[in-house]
Amino acid sequence: MRLLKFLLRYFPPGIALEYMQGGHVKTKIIDLLDLSAQTDIRDLAETIRASEPVITDRVMDQLVESLQKLQKKVCDTSMKRYYKYKTLKTQLCPLTNVAFDKLGTRCLTGSYDRTCKVWDIDSGKELLTLEGHKSVVYSVTFNNPTSDKILTGSFDKTASVWCSQTGHCLVNFEGHDAEVVVAKFSPTQNKVATGSIDATAKIFYLNSGDEVGTLEGHAGEIITLHYNNDGNEIITGSLDGIISVWDSRTLQRTSVLIGHRGGISNCSYNFDCSLIASSSLDNTAKVWDSRMNSCLSTLLGHDDEVLDLAFDNKGQKLATVSSDTTARIWDVSGSFQQLNLLEGHNEEISKVCFSPNGNQVLTSSLDKTARLWSLESGNCIQTLDGHTDDVFSCAFSYSGDTIVTASKDSTCIIWR
Repeated sequence: MRLLKFLLRYFPPGIALEYMQGGHVKTKIIDLLDLSAQTDIRDLAETIRASEPVITDRVMDQLVESLQKLQKKVCDTSMKRYYKYKTLKTQLCPLTNVAFDKLGTRCLTGSYDRTCKVWDIDSGKELLTLEGHKSVVYSVTFNNPTSDKILTGSFDKTASVWCSQTGHCLVNFEGHDAEVVVAKFSPTQNKVATGSIDATAKIFYLNSGDEVGTLEGHAGEIITLHYNNDGNEIITGSLDGIISVWDSRTLQRTSVLIGHRGGISNCSYNFDCSLIASSSLDNTAKVWDSRMNSCLSTLLGHDDEVLDLAFDNKGQKLATVSSDTTARIWDVSGSFQQLNLLEGHNEEISKVCFSPNGNQVLTSSLDKTARLWSLESGNCIQTLDGHTDDVFSCAFSYSGDTIVTASKDSTCIIWR
């Protein structure tokens, strides 16, 4: 074995060893979730070397330098304030969803005008218009981390993959009987999964567009879908109030998470896929043990429909937002207690996400604003004003240096 280089993963913290073995380049990721400002970096480097034969005396200084760089980035607790950098006058029709590429240099917008557009964050210029769908483009995503392909899902019952450099359509996926509202690349990037209003999900081969199979069993519309880390499992959330767990290799449903009394608005894995969280129109969120497929806790407190949720990057905290105009932060590492109540919006909150470093929470609302909150205090530290209609989506770039907000006013605002 011969070490080639170290690669840093900032959020959540980790370091990857890229090495040569048997003529093949391999990568091993070491999670460093407990890295803090108090961590002795030289002791940590010695611990890593003791368990990794590929690390020799020759590269120890480089390892220490890499870990110091990681520590500085991860342990920066400063509360960044953002300014309005660019307003992207995107499409004539209302937007549906937005997404960043891995480096935060480009973003996607889907629209009711049947297109997806690719934007340069620095210049604010439109790079590409992806045309071909015959109805609303609802779901948009890059195949991060490479970000060389774009996946769109449309109300025309199809999904498509596009080259992110040329805008050429590479492959179409057909077979659903109703609108496609969610589409995701598998972690191995050789398949894609789609979820539809027709109450099914489908898996397709990425290169050929051929259907691998259909995931059937829900009695209502599928509105959210996620792969686990190795791509061997998929969870789907439906308006039938059920979360289904599927083996993506056998196409069999391996478990059904039952307990909500209303439709599912979102569901998601945490970082290590040990937990699944679900939000529901029954005014609650639930946290499930993904290995035992059992409910660990029902999170009570919201007075209206819970519309979205998000784990922090370490998977130890959960944010929920509701039509009751509040957001709530929960400890999901053991106690399942509410940590903070975030109050300040005066209309329903549609989306929530954590900053990459986990110090801030971002929410978007029908009150035409997005807000940044301190995770420690629960106070609103900045209101992002500038839209003239509902703000329905918001996202951080990977580094946390940039925010995008998307509105029913057909614009996106880039904040830096």
